[in-house]
Amino acid sequence: MEPDPLWYKDAVLYELHVRAFYDSAGDGIGDFGGLTRKLDYLEDLGVTAVWLLPFYPSPLRDDGYDIADYEDVHPDYGTLPHFRAFLREAHRRGIRVITELVVNHTSDQHPWFQRARRAPPGSKERDFYVWSDTPEKYKEARIIFKDFEPSNWTWDPVAKAYYWHRFYAHQPDLNYDNPAVKEAVFRVMEKWMAMGVDGMRLDAIPYLYEREGGNCENLPEGHQFLRELRARVDRKFPGRVFVAEANQWPEDASAYFGNGDECHMNFHFPLMPRLYMALQMEDRFPIVDILQQTPPIPENCQWAMFLRNHDELTLEMVTEEERDYMWRTYARDPKARINLGIRRRLAPLLNNNRRKIELMNSLLLAMPGTPVIYYGDEIGMGDNFYLGDRNGVRTPMQWNGDRNAGFSSGNPQRLYLPVITEPEYHFESVNVEAQLNNPSSLLWWMKRLIALRKRHRAFGRGELEFLHPDNPRVLAFVRRFQDERILVVANLSRFTQAAQMDLSAHKGCVPVELFGRSRFPVVGEAPYLFTLGPHSFYWFALQAPAAPGAAAPQLEKLPELNLPESLQSALEGDEREAIEALLPDFLRRQRWFGAKSRTIQHAQIREALPVELGDQGRAALCLVQVAYAESEAQMYQVPLMLSFGAAADKLREQHRHGVLAAARVRGRDDLALLHDAAYEPAFPRALLVAMARQRSAGGWNGRLHASSARLLREAGQRVAHLPATVLAGEQSNTSFALGQRFVLKLFRRVDEGVNPDFEVSRFLSEQVGFPHAPPFAGALEYRAHGHEHTLGVLHGFVANEGDAWSYTLGHLDRYFEQVVSRRGGYGGVGAPPVLPAGLLDRSGAELSAASTELVGGYLEAARLLGQRTAALHIALASETADPAFAPEPFGALYQRGLYQSMRNLAGRTLQNLNARLSGLAEPARSAAAAVLARRDAILNLFRALTNRPITAWRIRIHGDYHLGQVLWTGKDFVILDFEGEVTRPIGERRIKRNALRDVVAMLRSFNYATHAAQLRQEKLGVVPASRLPQLEPWGRHWNDAVTGVFLRAYLAQAGKSRFLPQAREELEALLALYQLERALYEVGYEMDHRPDWLQIPLQGILQLLQDKVR
Repeated sequence: MEPDPLWYKDAVLYELHVRAFYDSAGDGIGDFGGLTRKLDYLEDLGVTAVWLLPFYPSPLRDDGYDIADYEDVHPDYGTLPHFRAFLREAHRRGIRVITELVVNHTSDQHPWFQRARRAPPGSKERDFYVWSDTPEKYKEARIIFKDFEPSNWTWDPVAKAYYWHRFYAHQPDLNYDNPAVKEAVFRVMEKWMAMGVDGMRLDAIPYLYEREGGNCENLPEGHQFLRELRARVDRKFPGRVFVAEANQWPEDASAYFGNGDECHMNFHFPLMPRLYMALQMEDRFPIVDILQQTPPIPENCQWAMFLRNHDELTLEMVTEEERDYMWRTYARDPKARINLGIRRRLAPLLNNNRRKIELMNSLLLAMPGTPVIYYGDEIGMGDNFYLGDRNGVRTPMQWNGDRNAGFSSGNPQRLYLPVITEPEYHFESVNVEAQLNNPSSLLWWMKRLIALRKRHRAFGRGELEFLHPDNPRVLAFVRRFQDERILVVANLSRFTQAAQMDLSAHKGCVPVELFGRSRFPVVGEAPYLFTLGPHSFYWFALQAPAAPGAAAPQLEKLPELNLPESLQSALEGDEREAIEALLPDFLRRQRWFGAKSRTIQHAQIREALPVELGDQGRAALCLVQVAYAESEAQMYQVPLMLSFGAAADKLREQHRHGVLAAARVRGRDDLALLHDAAYEPAFPRALLVAMARQRSAGGWNGRLHASSARLLREAGQRVAHLPATVLAGEQSNTSFALGQRFVLKLFRRVDEGVNPDFEVSRFLSEQVGFPHAPPFAGALEYRAHGHEHTLGVLHGFVANEGDAWSYTLGHLDRYFEQVVSRRGGYGGVGAPPVLPAGLLDRSGAELSAASTELVGGYLEAARLLGQRTAALHIALASETADPAFAPEPFGALYQRGLYQSMRNLAGRTLQNLNARLSGLAEPARSAAAAVLARRDAILNLFRALTNRPITAWRIRIHGDYHLGQVLWTGKDFVILDFEGEVTRPIGERRIKRNALRDVVAMLRSFNYATHAAQLRQEKLGVVPASRLPQLEPWGRHWNDAVTGVFLRAYLAQAGKSRFLPQAREELEALLALYQLERALYEVGYEMDHRPDWLQIPLQGILQLLQDKVR
């Protein structure tokens, strides 16, 4: 082999477990003899290095990572001579060998531990491990295997002390504060290096040391140990490599390279889940963002890139929102989830979609790093997550269609794990032999891809430069090394895409497609256009020269259907297709349909639940799956029914938008209307009766379950006669007032899981008795195949005078009238009274008599609302055994994830703002430009989240808190609508967050009310348009006074509650961060829905940044 000290930069690694690859002894367990026989296959595949999982003597309670002897081979796999023979044969084929150095822990069966537990405290032998008389030490260290271990400490009855373990209890951690431990590890490393191994993967390297006051990860002492280890190997065994397993965010992971004097390579854990995320979201942002966050690394270092490995697809280095998204997308079956990850192989993760598999492998081999391929993924092997732990992705290699998949000649019952027999991935069809005989197989494609990568050193050693196509579904970048430039273009969408990109820096070059050597048109100054098929990609050598969704349609004439005697028959018969064809236009006419800008491909009725309406017949509560061209499908609730005669005429006149079609019904002469049943009063009344009687009804695939709480049960039979009316003002759902007793809300968009409005309101009513929210009365749930969906929730009616938004605008109107009419004020040269600049300063200061007189009675309302908001959070922070509501500390992992979430929001929003900048009107354009110029300041402000631990706790919060979500009863406030932001998935809305998010949302709502009222003054005739700017300082004064009083009342009521930071500095920082996050969210919302209001959040951002400078 060539003595290139940087050989690992051009390598293609192949990860395998000896026991999983090939059994030469017929005992059902792979061994070194079998692996040696299969080296020709690996050479033919094109890999240049093999990474072997632990093969040392072990109880095998953690797949060999629980080592009982570092210096030998597990007898199941062979002997040391067998290993040496394998090593020799691998080197003869030009294949290097990387083994495992599991330095963090041993098995509890290791002689070191057996000696330690019996040795007296303080002895050299005892101190090989970390012991304590109490499990209270290092409490800030997270528990990594939360599914299996309740603590990082375990009591040892022999030692009569607790020992420390970051993983399983049978894997005690070594004590690196003991110099003898380091020397023992050095000796182990030197033995295997002297034998000829080319490198060692350092398992769990961030956890070697323990110190109080932190999370016991990434400590300086660990980096010092690595420098010592590296110096020793460089001195004695030049050309060998260390590969770090540091599952950390990029800035922490990159630290394991040191200054080129620690590890040669490190796995890029944060990128891996974002490859899957970008593919499902059809958006390049997750990939681009995480690589832009990745710091530069020393020249002699390299990232290791991977799609899958022997562990779960780890989701530790994502935000909680991203983790929820990944679980919903790639692990719908909860059994596929383990710890903080997904125990699935590549092909099943991608639904065995060949195009997706090829696209992901193309990205793996084109990214800046060394690719690592997990055994069997080159043929698309399946998995079996029912085997427990991570064993489902560690099954025998599938060589042919014979017994045991050609892996072993032994009795099938002796296999260490069963082979895959799931029909889609059965070893009889998915195996090496079958694919070698098919030149179009995945295996042959992988061989060609690997060979192509090996011909171009730019992939392994080149710089990375992202391009910015105008289509976010297209990822494009250039890899550059010396004189070689390779352009990679990938379509992340399942549909054909066109994209233009600026290649003018390569003007005059000819893109030559690397697979077929096809020459594309020469690059010029103009944007270069590519069209890409679904999930396709291109690799080009750059050689030097020799569409928006449809608008809502206008309903001119009703379409006409021919239907059988009943709607249920039509939905179950051939007529269903005709009804489904009308649904896209119908949906786009509905106020509650949230995807009007998307292109609907089709809408399919997936379920029809019968609802008996008495004399009005029967309605069908339909669940409609809507598929889009741009994104994943959504489910909507559309109750349908037929009406005749006068009822039909009334519908045509008053609710035409709710009508799908006219219908000729077999056996009737009059024309019917097929329409949304929400406009028939008997429908909500029937649902109310069903809840009161706790009825259940079966559909095609599941059942509708109606349940009641005490409030509804006490109402008795009278509920059947309550009048029902549709409430105006709902944006995302449909609500009904049932007399003045109840309000029923139907959730139009239906997601899997318990809707927070149901969950939180029931908790507040039944668990803590919170008096300032509508009482919970009942719910409608759909259950199918072990999953539940909330369809509706019932609350007690609250007599009110309107929402707090209207109440606030009324006060603001009177305030501005007073300002305009006062002498020396708006009409003259006066200015508002001066208030402290900072929010916390204002909350702690008493208002002057002049300010109190100006703002008037609303100050008392703001004070009351602050108190009620705090009372809500105190209720939600109640001690409870319910894990959905039990408060949780921030924790370092969540804290870092929160920063990433905020960064993601900023990146997407500012990118979108920049793309729309030229089309904005003044003054929004200037404000947008100013915000864009402060991009670094915004990111730096968010970055402050990672600077120190946050002491505040996380609880369930309202999640979409603003003045419109609060009712004014005439003397008090009532908080309602705990649904959260309806555009977000239910799992994300149920995440526990800090209460200050709600507080900030209300502060921003006051700001919006101020601007809205200011603009109203022209329409109300208070001031002409030309003089509106003179109201702005007075509007700011009202907002500053009100928000200060609101926050002061909130903090006083909340007191020492643990969901609040107790230090003023931390409180001030979190308020600023959440305000900035909220304003960025508002920028995105206003760009899409109300461009005329965009100025409000933009000015809010600029004001926040200015306050931070002060």
